[in-house]
Amino acid sequence: MLSLDKIYHAKFVLKDIIRQTDLIYAPNINPDSEVYLKTENLQVTGSFKVRGSAYKISQLSDEEKAKGVIACSAGNHAQGVALAATKNGIKSLICLPDGAPISKVEATKSYGAEVLLVDGVYDDAYNKAIELRDELGYTFIHPFDDENVITGQGTIGLELLDQLPSMDAVIVPIGGGGLISGVAFAIKSLNPNIKVYGVQASGAPSMIDSIKTNRIHSLESVSTIADGIAVKMPGEHTYEYCKQYVDDIVTVTDDEISTAILTLIEQQKLIAEGAGAVAVAAVLFNKVPVKGKKVVCLVSGGNIDVTILSRVIERGLLTSGRSYALNIELIDKPGQLKGVSTIIANLGGNVVSVHHERASEGSDINGCYLRIVLETRNYDHIREIEQALTSAGYRISK
Repeated sequence: MLSLDKIYHAKFVLKDIIRQTDLIYAPNINPDSEVYLKTENLQVTGSFKVRGSAYKISQLSDEEKAKGVIACSAGNHAQGVALAATKNGIKSLICLPDGAPISKVEATKSYGAEVLLVDGVYDDAYNKAIELRDELGYTFIHPFDDENVITGQGTIGLELLDQLPSMDAVIVPIGGGGLISGVAFAIKSLNPNIKVYGVQASGAPSMIDSIKTNRIHSLESVSTIADGIAVKMPGEHTYEYCKQYVDDIVTVTDDEISTAILTLIEQQKLIAEGAGAVAVAAVLFNKVPVKGKKVVCLVSGGNIDVTILSRVIERGLLTSGRSYALNIELIDKPGQLKGVSTIIANLGGNVVSVHHERASEGSDINGCYLRIVLETRNYDHIREIEQALTSAGYRISK
């Protein structure tokens, strides 16, 4: 069972393995709240996961350490287990699906683990890890549903109480629930007046569905850019801790997550992965009742795949009204493009691309279409440009 004594013990054990991450004031995230960011994206390995993995491994018997540990993950858990095992001088084997990104495979190897690529998807890699555990005597390090792993994650709660004892609320991402279970237990045990809110991706709401139906619920599928919290089913332990210690759970969309990632880059110069940005998304879009409150958003990880970062930024620009595509029906005669561009320029819009096409079958024989992609300030700016074009006689088509 979890206990404060064990979490304090974990804090002592982890002091030479992890770093106490900074708490950063972020006044522009939500002007109606006093927002702080707990920067676990700057943790060693780029994620909080090393806390739970390292404490779990530290508590193994000498016999278990001699046989080594095994895990299955395509992301942060793999790297946390690899580093923790190396720090403790024991062997680690990580089973990964053969389609895992090369960057994640190499990162896991760089922390000292042996990597076994398994044909198929995550479930196939998991089954192989369990098979090797049973065959060779490895200890399997579960990514979230383990008391010692949860205990390690709980050290974040102790740090927050030291760094900002006057906080009113903390907002925590939820995938399988290991992180929020530890944080909520630590905080509620020492100050039950502090609210703890969980955030899931709307495409992977396994914990919130389980809490609502009062039983552990398994999703048929998950779909979200927040791959770190794309978990089909919460753990037995984590489900019980969330029921007891978490005040509420909300969801955020992929568009809202993308906007949060972009906001963290622009305002705070911080890189967060999708799972790491969901708490910020919840505050940005007022999903949790924090108006007038002193609130901490836990930025749980920063290991975003650079190949999708540009797409996430583009999605964030669209969602926040910073990028916009205009479709305008024109009469095909000289000066039309100049008139449109003059209005846009006078209002401070920046044209990124232009596509001009003569009318297709069924439309006015003298007509043409103009598609312009703009850089804009926000949705108010978009409406201002649209109104000016409409007032000048141009017809905008949706």
